[in-house]
Amino acid sequence: MEKLKLILASLIVAFLLFPMGGQSAEAGRPNIVLILVDDMGYGDVGFNGCKDIPTPHIDSIAANGVRFSDGHVTAPQCAPSRAGMLSGMSQSRFGREENNIIDKQGIPSTVKQFGDYMREAGYRTGMVGKWHQGTMAGHHPLDRGFDWFYGFLPGSSHFFPLGKADSIPNILENREPQKVTEYLTFAFGDQAIKFMQQKSDKPFFLYLAFNAPHAPLEAPQEYLDRFEHLTRVPDTINYVARQTMKFPRQTYAAMVSALDDTIGKILQALRDKGLEDNTLVYFLSDNGGPTVVTSANNGPLRGEKGDLLEGGARVPFAMQWKGTIPGGQTIDTAVSSLDLLPTSLAAAGADIPGKLDGENILPLVKDGRRLVPRMLCWRFPYPPPTPVWAVRSGDWKLVHEAIRIPKERGFSWGGARTGLYRLSDDIHEDNDLSAQYPEVLQKLQAEYDAWVATLPETK
Repeated sequence: MEKLKLILASLIVAFLLFPMGGQSAEAGRPNIVLILVDDMGYGDVGFNGCKDIPTPHIDSIAANGVRFSDGHVTAPQCAPSRAGMLSGMSQSRFGREENNIIDKQGIPSTVKQFGDYMREAGYRTGMVGKWHQGTMAGHHPLDRGFDWFYGFLPGSSHFFPLGKADSIPNILENREPQKVTEYLTFAFGDQAIKFMQQKSDKPFFLYLAFNAPHAPLEAPQEYLDRFEHLTRVPDTINYVARQTMKFPRQTYAAMVSALDDTIGKILQALRDKGLEDNTLVYFLSDNGGPTVVTSANNGPLRGEKGDLLEGGARVPFAMQWKGTIPGGQTIDTAVSSLDLLPTSLAAAGADIPGKLDGENILPLVKDGRRLVPRMLCWRFPYPPPTPVWAVRSGDWKLVHEAIRIPKERGFSWGGARTGLYRLSDDIHEDNDLSAQYPEVLQKLQAEYDAWVATLPETK
């Protein structure tokens, strides 16, 4: 009888320590879910003040943890922004500053990526969604640190089967084509839950890269019906989007709402499996919203996708780790997508390589310890022949922007200008203070020039 009691006691202890599939067997090593959305405007989530699109599930990430009001990405376009985030280094340092060169060459094999680091830290690694880091041999997610992949390799995809096709093209599980007929956002959510629920004695790292709400604007009818009222709201700005549909904001809102519901199911799956308190969740967009193409809203910011004004590179940005990071925080310190890799490595108890450009922000979000002041620099070779660039130090930002000249159906480029802005009282970047503060302009220009001197030549 005593032996039987001992066995039962051992089984109870084992159950308490390892209760569900997907739960890490190693105390203190959280699961990590990195949710990246595509082309979402800064002002298109409730935690940044959105009024016409409810996003309760996305907002819950900020409510349960931290909303970053000043969160940035490394480029105002999809592929280079992802290259910076996944490598933990500015993509300018390895010559991958815009979509075309990444599409043609991928990311250098010498540059380790998020999956590589997390696999080495003892994690099982999965990726769901849009890759956009090269389609050529050797650049598949399975070749770049991920144990499992479900999604598509190029830069965009339809959300429904096109025309008479019976499946959405180019969707793969690992390297095998898949027949997908449901709305793609929902399919990606289902596959993410499938990965999280796999039984393993390792914690997991999931990179969940939705392609919503990137164009093409496509949404299920039930979600379009939710926003029928937006067909009665005049749209005088989004002239490019109106060339393909009458009410682009309605469809964009429906896409965001479907995305929010899908993220809600993922968060609920974590709760159902008892994983929520042991999972670090990030949420951000890869760049600012393309306002004239998809009817995205960048809120109080000037500029859009393609700009290095705040509207191009400041994005919705939040994180939670319940039980470890205090909830309900708003942090105004400037943070970057470059910070996600070192932060994840710190959470995993792994070493942080000195070559990474980001910072471990766990001390900031857990204890309120401020980051050491740092420069944030951007260079983006668009629109040709006028590359845009920017440098940020504290409240000050120096930005070289391309000038858009509005036309009846679109715009043309009209040269460039460089402006100095104090973001603390001019978030819309309206008031160029170059003449009043020439010493600040010269300092930032020198800092930017010194950074550029360390970079490879652009091709």
